[in-house]
This record gives sequence, C-alpha cells and structure tokens, in this order.
Amino acid sequence: MQKLFFFLTATLLFTACQTQDSTPLYEGENFTIFNNRVEQSEYTAQVHSPVHITSDYQSPANATFPNFIEFKFAINGKDNELPVGINHTFLLTPGDDGTIQLPLLAFGEKHEAEEKAAPNGSIAPNTPLLIQVDASAITKAFSEQGFYETYSGQKIYKEDYKGIYIAGNLSPLGWDFDNLAGRTDRELKDDNGDGIFEITLALNPYNPDDFTAKEWQLEHNISRYPQLTSSVPLLDALYNLALDETEMNIEADGTFRTGEEWPGVWTRDVSYSILLAYAFTNPEVAKTSLMRKVKNNRIIQDTGTGGAWPVSSDRTTWALAAWEVYKVTGDEAWLKTIYPIIKNSVDDDFRTLKDNRSSLIKGESSFLDWRKQTYPDWMNGVDIFESRCLGTNAVHAKTYSILAQIAELLGENSQPYQLESEKVKQAINKELWMDDKGYYAQYLYGRNKLMLSPRSEALGGAFTILFDIADKTKSQQLIDNTPVLDYGIPCIYPQIPDMPPYHNNGIWPFVQAYWNWACAKAEHTAALEQGLAGMHRAAALFLTNKENMVAENGDFRDTEVNSNRQLWSVAGYLSSVYRIFAGLRFELDGLHIKPFIPQSYGSQMTITNLKYRSANIDVIIKGYGSKIKSCTVNGQASLAIIPPSASGDYKVVIELDNTVDAESSKPINSNRFSLKTPRLAYDRNKLTWNSIEGATDYKVMRNGKLMQTTGNTEYICEVSDYYSEYSVKAINGQNESFVSAPVTILPATSLSIDASRLGNAGAIRANGFNGDGYIELSKELNTTISASVSVSKAGKYLVQARYSNGSGPDNTDNKCAIRTLHVNGQKAGVMVMPQRGKDEWSNWGNTNLVKVDLQKGNNEISLTFESYNNNMNGDINTALLDKLMIIPEQ
Repeated sequence: MQKLFFFLTATLLFTACQTQDSTPLYEGENFTIFNNRVEQSEYTAQVHSPVHITSDYQSPANATFPNFIEFKFAINGKDNELPVGINHTFLLTPGDDGTIQLPLLAFGEKHEAEEKAAPNGSIAPNTPLLIQVDASAITKAFSEQGFYETYSGQKIYKEDYKGIYIAGNLSPLGWDFDNLAGRTDRELKDDNGDGIFEITLALNPYNPDDFTAKEWQLEHNISRYPQLTSSVPLLDALYNLALDETEMNIEADGTFRTGEEWPGVWTRDVSYSILLAYAFTNPEVAKTSLMRKVKNNRIIQDTGTGGAWPVSSDRTTWALAAWEVYKVTGDEAWLKTIYPIIKNSVDDDFRTLKDNRSSLIKGESSFLDWRKQTYPDWMNGVDIFESRCLGTNAVHAKTYSILAQIAELLGENSQPYQLESEKVKQAINKELWMDDKGYYAQYLYGRNKLMLSPRSEALGGAFTILFDIADKTKSQQLIDNTPVLDYGIPCIYPQIPDMPPYHNNGIWPFVQAYWNWACAKAEHTAALEQGLAGMHRAAALFLTNKENMVAENGDFRDTEVNSNRQLWSVAGYLSSVYRIFAGLRFELDGLHIKPFIPQSYGSQMTITNLKYRSANIDVIIKGYGSKIKSCTVNGQASLAIIPPSASGDYKVVIELDNTVDAESSKPINSNRFSLKTPRLAYDRNKLTWNSIEGATDYKVMRNGKLMQTTGNTEYICEVSDYYSEYSVKAINGQNESFVSAPVTILPATSLSIDASRLGNAGAIRANGFNGDGYIELSKELNTTISASVSVSKAGKYLVQARYSNGSGPDNTDNKCAIRTLHVNGQKAGVMVMPQRGKDEWSNWGNTNLVKVDLQKGNNEISLTFESYNNNMNGDINTALLDKLMIIPEQ
C-alpha cells in the first residue's frame, strides 16, 4: 500500500512539473539532456513518471567489428612470447562456411603470412576463429634441460609451467596479462599430446542478455529515504532509480553488495560509497559493512597487486567512511570502536609506507589497481610499491587529519597525526603539482630515482579539492585544465596505447561523482554542468548505474569487466542530490546546507524526510546559483545549519541569489593516447632502443636526471663507480611516452652475499638460484638473519635482495612477504617481496632498493620479521631469499 501511495503521489507531482521539456539542460557534442529525456544519436531515454523510464539504447559494439587481429601467446598467462609491441597480425577472411582458420604458428616466431594492415571489413557476430600454435620447442626444452628460455632470457622451469594462453585486441580477447592465467576460456589445449595447442574463439561475441533493460519501473519501497521533487522530471526519476538499486544492493546479512556481478564487501568500494551517500541514508548498513573489513583490529586491504598490502596501500579509505558515519550519527560508541582500528592501521602504514625523504606515502594508486591499465607494462609489484601516487597520498593526508580529530575528541594526543597530515599535504603540492599543466601529476615512478608521470588522474585531483590539499587558486586551475571528454572525465589522460578500456580509456561514474562534488565545492559552474550531464546520460540510457564505460564513445560494452548497479556508481548518483543540489556537509558542529543549483535545473527543489540524528528535516530550495540570499528554519531567519542537538521536525527554506559565474567555462577535450614506451637494451656501455611511431625525439635519463635529448636511438653511457639507472622516454611536440624499463648498471665494487650462508634452506624446492642455494623466510623459519658487511669507504649505499614468492599470482591474493632491514642496530627500511606467480618458486626477482648509510669497515645488516610486517593473510608471509646485494650510491 505504501508503494502504491508513493507511486500515485509522485506521478501527480511529476505531472504538475512536466513543463519546458523542449529547452535542453545541457548540450554535448554527442548527446543532449532535456528535463524529461536524454537523446543520443537515434536513441532516446524517456521519463514517463518519477518511477518509470524507458530507453531504446543499443550498444553499437557488434555493428562494426574490425577484421584485423593482433595477438600473442603467453606461457602461464605472462607476456613472454614476443617482445613488447610485437604481435602476431592477420587480416581475417571467413571461409565459405563462415569460419576462420589461421595457419599453424610456431611459438615465439612470426609467420610469413602475417601482415600489418588497416581493417578493410567487418566480422559478423559470433564468427568462429581457430588458432593453433606449435609449442614442441617448449616441451622439448622442458624434457632436455628442465626449463624454457624466452626471448628476453627469462627461464620458465618445468615445475612452474601451467599452460599456454592467448591475449589480443579483438573481443573476446583482451590485453590483460595480469588476469590472463585465471581465464580458462583463453587457454589453448593439446588434447592429443602432439605438441600442437589450439583454441576456437567466437569473434564479435553477441548475447542478447548482455544488453541493458528497455524499461525501469520502481520495484522496492523507497519511502524511508529522502524524497526529491524538482523542476526536472529526469532528475527525480533517476534519483528514484538509484534508491531502487540501493535496496537491491543490501544483502540479507545487513551489508552492502559491491554490484550485481560482485558479491561481498570490498574495503575501497564500500568506503567510497559510504562517503558519497550511505553514511547518511544507511548508517547501520554502513557500520556493518565497514566492520566486515576489520581483522586483528586493523583495516583489511582487499586482495590486490602482488598479494595486496603494502603494494596496494589505500585501505585507509575505511577511515574516511567511518568518520563520516560518526559525523552523521554522533554515535560515541562507534567513535570508540573505530579509533583503535584506524590508529593501528595508520601506525603500521607509517612504519611501512612512509618515504622519510619526501613525506609521501608509497603504494598503488587508489582504485586504479589493474597494474598495466595505468602503469607502464614493465612495472611489477615491487615497482608499484615504490610509486608515490596522487589519490593514495590524498587519502592518507585526510586519514591523518581524521585520526587527529578523533584523538582530540577522546582526549588522546592528536598533534603527531595532524602534523603528519600537513606534511603529506605539503609534499603533494611540492612533488606532484605541475605548474606547466595546471594540475597534479598522476604519480612518481621508476626504481631508485623516481620521475613524474604527467598524466592527469581524476579521482586524486578531486580529492585534493575535497580534502583541502589544493588552495583556492590551485583548485580553479585544476578544474580549468584537467582534461574532460564529452561523455565525462576519464580516469587518466592521455590514455595508454594498446590497452583495452577499463581504468585506461574509461569513465567511472563514481569518479565522475567525486569530480562533480569537487567542482561544486570550487563553485565551477561549467565543469559541474558538464559532469552532471554525463551522470544523467549514462544512468538514463542504460537504465542502471553501470560500473564504467568506454571514454571514447560512452558505451558500456568492451570495457574489461562491467556490472549493473555498481554500489559506488549508485551512491555517486545519489551524491548529486545530497552533496551538490542540497549541499549537505556533516561537521562536528552540525549539518551544514549549502546548495548549488545550476540555472537550467529550474526554480525550486524540495527534499523531504531527511534524517539527521533526532531531527526530521524538509529542505526547500528556491532559485539557482551557489550563494544563499536568505534562509529560514521553521519560519525564523537563520544560518543554514542544523545543530547536532536538534530533534523533531525542521523546515528549512533557502533562497539562492540567482547569480551564475559568468567567467566559468570548461572546454571539452578530444581523447588522446600517449606514445608507446621504448624498449631499452644495454651492451658494452651502449644503450639502444626501438624507434617509436610518432616520436620526434628521445630523452635519455640517468638516475632520474635528463642527460640528453636526441633524435637517435642510441646513447653511450658514462662509466661510474656508483649505481646507475638509465631510462628513455619518447616525445613529440605535445605528447610523450612512459619512461622505459630502467637499465641498471652496477659498479664493480658492489657486494653480493649468498643467502644460503645466513639460515636454513627450508622445505620449498626451487631452481634458478645463484650461488650455493637459498633460504626460506617465513613466520616460523629464519625470522631474523644477519650478515657482516665490510666496505672500504663510508657513504650512501643501496641494499636489495633477490627473492621468489610463489604463494600466489602476481595480481591478486594477500600473501606479499615483508621484512624489516636493520643496519648497525637501526631500522633502515622495509623490504617487500610481492607474489610472482602461484607455485612459481623458481620465478626470481629483486626487492625494492633500501637506502642506507654504511660506515667504513664492518657493518651489521639484518632482516627481521616485525609485528608490523604482518600482511593481510596473517598466516603465510613466505619468500625464498637467494642473495643480498650492497651497491654504492652517489
């Protein structure tokens, strides 16, 4: 009965305001937003009532499917058949029976029939393609020598072999090597044991069930939520759609589901969703969900790169959400619950992630956690741990500030955390702000000497405004200059070539929501209107709040993965109403209401049934703009603030001053891709690299400093008595590549210590070690190992270990091994040993480089397992240690 009453009431209100539907709210290059519909090309989403929308949108993905394919094979799902950028290439021509069969290929070799050509036709949906590869060279090598050596010299041991997979440019393939080993549908099989592996793919896959619904009608009772009535029927209906999907995302156990395709609670997703909207609308579900992500009185970092924390290091997003819940509810018991959880996590992070030289925090970009989607393909878990990323640092800066406020409320010492917050903020502005671009850089990256990646990063940029890291001038510059596309703001810009859409070349509605919130805070009207239009377009045409979409065409198909009613996308749409139009801001002194209504959104907006602690609030907003002309609370002139002690019914009437920022403008950018990354080789003091299409010059860097800009593809290195790290970057007038994988040149005075002399070998068997053997590091075995090192000269040195970690794949799980390095009794830093492949204990790599000061003569070096070295698994913290290296650093 309640649902029927709501439906009838909403329909009557809708009919009363169904006017002015011929004047656009927003006109983009490819779509137009009206007050009751969205039009894009031949497609229309039409609002029929506040609880009913139809859409005839169809993804164009199957209509024009190119007939040119690029692919390569992959042992164990890794990019190891051919050099980076070199692929098998064929123009595809179906036979008389509609199928396609390529000639038999040999693993690691190009075929004479291959050609590089532009597509000259289209492939019909579900066209079968047979691909075969002769892998007898691999099986022969396993039989004769126990390993297969790839083009790069990497040895893949027989014991580590799992299978041959395929990656490529055409759907259903993709270039996601990080997750390829888990895709059984992309594994080639040799069923008869003749050494010929094969796979049949259905190109241009079409399934009617993959498309969005044609109609949405309200399914759930949403009367307990705030109710919206405005001059824009489209806004009212999409708001109700988001509430409907909110109800769908609440599980029987009282937690939030991450999305239609993603069961369970994920730390980052639920935290960003709670901050956007759910601390306010669903505080008890928010609490239950947050507590599901706590273990040992610490925040859980979800599974991720190299075995999660500390490579992935944004678990303190939890603190942002938990604090918001407290500000909404005033629940003192909740405050006392979250304080030790946040404090323990922050203290462990400080010991593990803090770069004492810059004050920045190490670890992967927050949310951008699919490695090659936003990092160069040469970067592994160790490299990503050493990066200093914009969004992650913004989260940590805010977390320190939150912890300081909680400590003060509870009578604890707040000063150290507030000081640390200011240090991180200052470091972000010093190390990542780019005056020439007018926005912050994506991250610092490299190996020992880090360099700036000048891409924009949308979520991190929004956080710098929302978390008071950027001052007013920087905030305006950032919004003015950060590239946005017609369909919204891309996660990064420019895009990475030869990488399918997901984070790369992708738009995510929740990121758009944070960007819109930042634009509203900075009172940037044009950017806000553009961002809101992107949210409306996607939700209306797709009739669900999708996880993501392709940045170039705004379509939901052909991203790596996607889901309907993605939790943070749903929360993102709700935030348009709560955080922007109503301007709700929860503070310790009360609920602040500061609306921002663009002129095109009409003359009145009403939000009823707002719940704040013991108060029930109705808000009526008249006019447009972002400046309050007058405000009454229960008929009395007042500031637009509801105190925490308020109880009972409140009616807030706000009149805006009907002014707009006449200077505000936001140009729309064309999508752009960076240059490809050079591949660097070194031989006898000479660097060489491949020529990059579109490049006019190359910058040669040594230890992060520019040595030469040249049009050639070679460089003679300096002879040095110290550690040297060379990289090359391709450039042209307006574009550049990532820097190449560094070439490291070690001086002759470097020292190497055979780890087999430092402890017990353990039970794990491996091949490919140096020296006499290796030792096992675990929570039970070799928890402390020590070595005496003698150097002829006091100074700065680098310490690094060669290790393996076969506890899990290199892209997920939670078993990154961690140890603390001590020099002469003092902590020098943390060594991380991320997972390198499930059961691949013969897959060796190097740890991060730890900077140390050594005295002349003997020095005592030790690796120990400390309490803060516990990873997210808690039980398995295991690696094999082959050797320690001590390298002079200038």
